[in-house]
Amino acid sequence: MEEAGLLNQTTLVTYFQLQGLSVHLKIQVAVFAVFLVFYVLTLIGNILIVITILYDRRLHTPMYFFLSNLSFIDVCHSTVTVPKMLIDTWSEEKLISFDACVTQMFFLHLFACTEIFLLTVMAYYQYVAICKPLQYMTVMNWKVCVGLAVVLWTGGMIHSIALTSPTIKLPYCGPDEIDNFFCDVPQLIKLACTDTHIIEILIVSNSGLISVVCFVVLVVSHAVILVSLRQQVSEGRRSLSTCAAHLTVVTLFLGHCIFIYSRPSTSLPEDKVVSVFFTVVTPLLNPFIYTLRNEDMKNALNKLMGRKKGKEKKKENTKTFFHHLPMLYSPLSDFTIHLSRLQRDVGKTKNTSLDTVVTDFILLGLSHPPNLRILLFLVFLIIYILTQLGNLLILFTVPDPKLHARSIYILLGVLSFLDMCISSVIVPRLLLDFTPASKPIPFGGCVAQLYAFHFLGSTLCFLYTLMAYHRYLAICQPLHYPVLKNGKLCTILVAGTWVASSIHGSIQSILTFHLPYCESNQVDYFFCDIPAVLKVACADTTVNELVTFVDIGVVPASCFILILLSYANIVYAISKIRTADGRRRAFSTCGSHLTMVTVYYVPCIFIYLRTGSKSPLDEAMAVFYTAVTPLLNPLIYTLRNQEVKSALKRITAGLGAANESK
Repeated sequence: MEEAGLLNQTTLVTYFQLQGLSVHLKIQVAVFAVFLVFYVLTLIGNILIVITILYDRRLHTPMYFFLSNLSFIDVCHSTVTVPKMLIDTWSEEKLISFDACVTQMFFLHLFACTEIFLLTVMAYYQYVAICKPLQYMTVMNWKVCVGLAVVLWTGGMIHSIALTSPTIKLPYCGPDEIDNFFCDVPQLIKLACTDTHIIEILIVSNSGLISVVCFVVLVVSHAVILVSLRQQVSEGRRSLSTCAAHLTVVTLFLGHCIFIYSRPSTSLPEDKVVSVFFTVVTPLLNPFIYTLRNEDMKNALNKLMGRKKGKEKKKENTKTFFHHLPMLYSPLSDFTIHLSRLQRDVGKTKNTSLDTVVTDFILLGLSHPPNLRILLFLVFLIIYILTQLGNLLILFTVPDPKLHARSIYILLGVLSFLDMCISSVIVPRLLLDFTPASKPIPFGGCVAQLYAFHFLGSTLCFLYTLMAYHRYLAICQPLHYPVLKNGKLCTILVAGTWVASSIHGSIQSILTFHLPYCESNQVDYFFCDIPAVLKVACADTTVNELVTFVDIGVVPASCFILILLSYANIVYAISKIRTADGRRRAFSTCGSHLTMVTVYYVPCIFIYLRTGSKSPLDEAMAVFYTAVTPLLNPLIYTLRNQEVKSALKRITAGLGAANESK
């Protein structure tokens, strides 16, 4: 045994072979030229920004301090991978030593993680400046900014060490081919001749979780910023455009991290393409998105190059170099304009335009006779209590060892959690509306309710589709079922539904609440939802209605069709069962599931495919998928399941035995 261990240590791989980009020889020169131009422009753009900020004293502010850090990180991040890729384009072997591979991997994660933290801090900086202007000078002083910078770099260092240290301790005894154009942890651990399960968990919990959390924080911060600018129609629309540009870059950067590091054990053909955006494209876009259209930066650059900045001079002379830059919207450009206005007006009174801006909404609630108010209150209260108890019981049962090993019960556990959350978002507020006094909902509360409802509702929509596909594989494609039965893959799919739903909820919230609301504040509904809220906006809502139709109406309709097709194949397979009792039980199960899906999807399709019109049935339809469906799910999916009932009996028996022993 000792000899085998010694042999393993003496045959470690000293060089790795990078497979590089899969490029045809005919386009090799073009690919080399494109990436060389990208790299040169990245260096020039970011270095120029750093020099300008250092040169001009007027830019020695916390905002530009963070921007100089961002540009420096982009230069380093691009230099870690692109030069090696350019060299390997003309090399046949594409070799990299073990030490060089570890070094590249360490600095890649150092700069990438630091940039993720920096983008999050910059989003918080913008939030404080726009939403909390009176606290701006206290929160964002030089001492705090320098401390944040130290924390950013320290956090990136700790993250990189935590990933690279266990990776380099693994034995590598062949093969030596890395399926990428740079060294990264997911590709490298596939070559280790030992079990890498613990490191894969570390990658998901470290890189994947950091990326998801920071992405959600960035999206939420920009949603709050746009909401705070709702009273200014033109500025709100500009801010929507600029935040879209910012979020595009953030999505390109963090999307790679979420896409790659949430599934380290599997590889896809798209991995290399995604990595190109992460390592080559994003560092080039940052200078354009953040700074080169900022007026202060352009004036400082003109001054650095010996140009005058007077407006009259600009009109008479030919356009300067910076007027020929691509006309990309910069979030920082609009942000600094708004910040200067806030700083200029911070001492002024705030009574100018608030009189015509809605600060809260009055939900008219469900239409009901006054004498039924108490009865309806009791009915919905009982429904809510039973919903929470039923789903909580399922969550308490799913960790049973015999259930936890099967992926379908992981999905059922997630379903119960979502039902509890979506019911808690809507029903408590509905119960409050049955009380006699008028209970307005604050503007921020309406935003939060709309976002949470669409985030959770969209997750349910995707989860139902995933569960239908799960049953289709189990019944119609049993040979392929072990692939989805894998708990790791199931976890990744569930995480994907949460990320996609978060993006969906953010888009809908931003589009809805960047509109001005300056007249009526009465929402003819029992909760804040897009069709009802849009009707009280004092602006054209055509674009919002179109996006709602496509995003919320078409997507549930498509998912519903996929579910029906899955169950059609399932029914066809069940019809071949020879025993009558087996067919009856299978049809009964499928019938109950389809009933549940119909109760959820049909109201969504009915409401969101006709956002511009109102029907008396809207409220009744909405009650089904906000209050009734979360109650029925435990009964339909689990409490009629023999395995779940057996698990409940085992848990009850275990608790009884524990009490007797005491």
